[in-house]
Amino acid sequence: MTVSAPVFDIQRFTLHDGPGIRTLVFLKGCALHCPWCQNPESQDHRPVIAFYRERCVERFDCRGVCPEDAIRSEGFRVDQGKCTVCGLCVEACASGALRLVGEAHTPEELMEKVRADLPYYESSGGGVTFTGGEPTLHPHFLGRVIEMCAAESIHTNLETAGVFSLEKWAEILEKLDLIYFDLKIMDAEQHERELGASFDTIQKNATALVELGLPVEFRMPVIPDYTDTQDNIERVAAFLRKLGQTGIHLLAYHNMGEAKIDIISGAQPRLGRARLSDERLAEVRDEFRRRGIEILNP
Repeated sequence: MTVSAPVFDIQRFTLHDGPGIRTLVFLKGCALHCPWCQNPESQDHRPVIAFYRERCVERFDCRGVCPEDAIRSEGFRVDQGKCTVCGLCVEACASGALRLVGEAHTPEELMEKVRADLPYYESSGGGVTFTGGEPTLHPHFLGRVIEMCAAESIHTNLETAGVFSLEKWAEILEKLDLIYFDLKIMDAEQHERELGASFDTIQKNATALVELGLPVEFRMPVIPDYTDTQDNIERVAAFLRKLGQTGIHLLAYHNMGEAKIDIISGAQPRLGRARLSDERLAEVRDEFRRRGIEILNP
């Protein structure tokens, strides 16, 4: 059986998702529904057609090829209730106003794209980082890709929110060179209410990865009024100390992801927060340092 997974973006020459120059591979699907999600196009595992209104020249070549009569003249260009995501409209759109988000890749197809950056990995100590969405939703696919990377000495990093089956992932995790593990809202009741999933699995997996001696580093997105409260900072720091961890990466909130909601006609509500100020980020850094936790990223 052919294994594949929906890849919705590949970003090259990145510098903030692991050591050296990296290639970021974004996979669709997520078990959480964070109100501040920076990639709303990643939440559903199914592919979707994105519409960039400012690029559209209204030639409607897309309408001529659509077998489902799913092209609209007004509003969002694609009737998602009729669309089967065949991609014919994307191919017909000369202006690039339509794009398929979540194209299926086999491990071999993805590796062909990853190998294109080998010279940059070798010169900088970089590699490939798997992110999303939640990449752990695709164990068979990523297990194969990570094996192929290991065989070619390509450094691998996995970014996860921690909602995964440790039983399915234990052998795969051992082959990774680095794991970035996100801690968000530490209060279990608030976590389930705001993010749509239990915190219990996240807590157990974080503990297990440390106990297994895997190369895990923890991160926290700094979200105004959600994760940057005194109570949450204290809980994160206490949890890290309990695990014997002394550092954390802090990810400053920005609201650029909200522009993507209209592009995919998504249902995610807007958070309505301004980007995190440099001053507030510095305050949160100091809060962690006062609790004995160093900041791992600049």
